[in-house]
Amino acid sequence: MGEEDKMERVEFNHKTGNYLEIDGANIYYEEIENTGKPPLFFLHGGMGNIADFNPIVPLFADDYHIVGIDSRGHGKSTLGMERLTYKRLQLDVEAIINHLQLKNINIIGFSDGGVVAYRLALSKRDSIQKIVTIGAVCVASTPEDNSIFFADVTHEDYIKGFKENFDFYTQHNPQPDTGKFIKCTEEMWFDKSEDGFPHASIQHINVPTLIVRGDNDFDPLEQFTETRIKIPNSVFFNIPFEGHVPAFQKYPQFFAEVTKDFLNNRGN
Repeated sequence: MGEEDKMERVEFNHKTGNYLEIDGANIYYEEIENTGKPPLFFLHGGMGNIADFNPIVPLFADDYHIVGIDSRGHGKSTLGMERLTYKRLQLDVEAIINHLQLKNINIIGFSDGGVVAYRLALSKRDSIQKIVTIGAVCVASTPEDNSIFFADVTHEDYIKGFKENFDFYTQHNPQPDTGKFIKCTEEMWFDKSEDGFPHASIQHINVPTLIVRGDNDFDPLEQFTETRIKIPNSVFFNIPFEGHVPAFQKYPQFFAEVTKDFLNNRGN
């Protein structure tokens, strides 16, 4: 097998996956199977898709049975008719976990995917072992800060800023509707209900948690350190010279080494 074929085998390719119908939407997921290895789920950020993780997926493929999910409305997953919320994304992940009948699951969640990982940890599912969140904050002020931060951001700004993801979305999503997709995603970000950010309830997370931040993330360091203080049995990892989107591209080997050390350290 050539290097190119080998790399395709251990990356998310949006070719070899399946759909699961969940509450009116078709949710796309891929497995990079590794029999006998513990499952590792990848949950991407807002307006992205699972291919965003491809700089690091090959670094985990030898040690884990990998599952990636295009969040509802993102990538190749349809939006459906329900309101897009973090709780809705959480329920979609839980449905795929049940469908695949997987146990002892670890999760790497970036940004919105990290918020979903926090919610999954709070659900007290016995199958969730450890979570790694990247650029994900969930303190009480988050929705208000977001609504101010994004007040002047237009749809055109999103499309320009996430050009590669939106190009893929318009070409491959079964039901593309860029305007509706952006509107629903913004509503999820600004949601102040219990279906949104977990807020102070993160103190009840009882699974080991690795909190990752790029040093130049637009969310302030204080929000991440507050999250670190509130979550028992958590570890904070600040990556120098990195920003938010996403905070593992500059040093993928460094990120993978630290993350695998955390996942493999059963003393946590």
